[in-house]
Amino acid sequence: MKFKPIGNGQVKMYVCGPTVYDFAHIGNARPVVVFDLFYRMFLQSYGEANVTYVRNFTDVDDKINERAKKLGIKIGELTNSTIEEYLFDMDSLGALRPNFMPRATNYIEHMIEMIKKLIGSNNAYPDNGGHVMFSVKTFQDYGQLSRRTIEEMKAGARVEVAQNKRDPMDFVLWKPSTENQPGWESPWGRGRPGWHIECSAMSKELLGDSFDIHGGGIDLAFPHHENELAQSLCAYPGKNFAKYWLHNGMLTVEGHKMSKSLGNFVTVRELLEDGISGDAIRLALISSHYRQPLDWTKKRLNECGETIKRWKELTLGKKEIEIQSNKVLEAIYDDLNTPKAISEMHHLAKNGDYEGLLASLRFMGFLDTRTEEKKPEIESEVKKLVETLIERRKKAKLDKDFELSDHLRDALSDAGVIIKDLKDGVEWEFSDEFNVSKLKEI
Repeated sequence: MKFKPIGNGQVKMYVCGPTVYDFAHIGNARPVVVFDLFYRMFLQSYGEANVTYVRNFTDVDDKINERAKKLGIKIGELTNSTIEEYLFDMDSLGALRPNFMPRATNYIEHMIEMIKKLIGSNNAYPDNGGHVMFSVKTFQDYGQLSRRTIEEMKAGARVEVAQNKRDPMDFVLWKPSTENQPGWESPWGRGRPGWHIECSAMSKELLGDSFDIHGGGIDLAFPHHENELAQSLCAYPGKNFAKYWLHNGMLTVEGHKMSKSLGNFVTVRELLEDGISGDAIRLALISSHYRQPLDWTKKRLNECGETIKRWKELTLGKKEIEIQSNKVLEAIYDDLNTPKAISEMHHLAKNGDYEGLLASLRFMGFLDTRTEEKKPEIESEVKKLVETLIERRKKAKLDKDFELSDHLRDALSDAGVIIKDLKDGVEWEFSDEFNVSKLKEI
């Protein structure tokens, strides 16, 4: 299928962004790099003035509430700092920042208006407990996007508690908030939006009720994208919402699903702090076709690191030119065939066309000087975290909360931070066993 924008030469793309409560892992980074390449491709083809790229931040969510409570900080502090860390990490991977990066909390009024429309068209209904539910049976094409049967969707749906649910498949558009939870006034009482309505409202306001591309990981196809599509088409009947749906494949680590319990949970920040270049991480993330699963292995990452190192040496001091290699461009224009594009860059290196290689690398988002400048900042962030934890321990001792004080001391020691209590303060240093992952778990 040949891509053709809905508008006259105007490309509009929306990609689901992160829920901001912790550092981004490599699975979160894959769609960022994938859709960054789509963005670069469209910029090359249509020009900067004709491309609009939106990627949101979900900054209202129960996971955020729980994390902020655990850390003992305000929700706004957590979301603001997490967004900064996320942008830092994605910049390090050479990803261009989208034209718009909306926060869900800035579009609550738009969500409320969309929910009103859905109630008015009988596609949604309020219950007696402050919830508003979308009625799935009112949208006859439900399930077509993810190509699932009703039985499969019932098994895979996110469980959401609500009173008087008419159908097990119905999903939450609005839910009530307690005094300790973020909330906004609405016709259904003080509450907060469900996850799915957020992206529908933000994409509508920034791109219109019909736009070209909606992207994200394949794990979002159901229920998130299926629900987005249903509520958007019901709120604005006769419109397309998204013409093309693009999903990148799942990511595993050494053949296993990534999870903290298996000890194979890898964040972008950890890799950067371990001295892995952003370019090596980027190359590893696009080393298989975006639609296919990607197995993240140390071998793959090391090979990508060696490749980047060699390409950097070959192109050092070479003349900057516009990309001329039709084969690299053709590979990218062919449904983002990155393995073929990488192969073509290997040919350029082998044939001694180092200027063509440099141009191709720049086009593909590599050799961004910002990446090399970030390491000192990363180190300062780690030290800042240690100082914060030491201050928390100091406060705990002053409050005579010796259980917390001892816990923080032992946790810091386990992470490889040596603490010496002195009469006039505290001295600390990193041991040879320092482990940044353990530090961030404290």
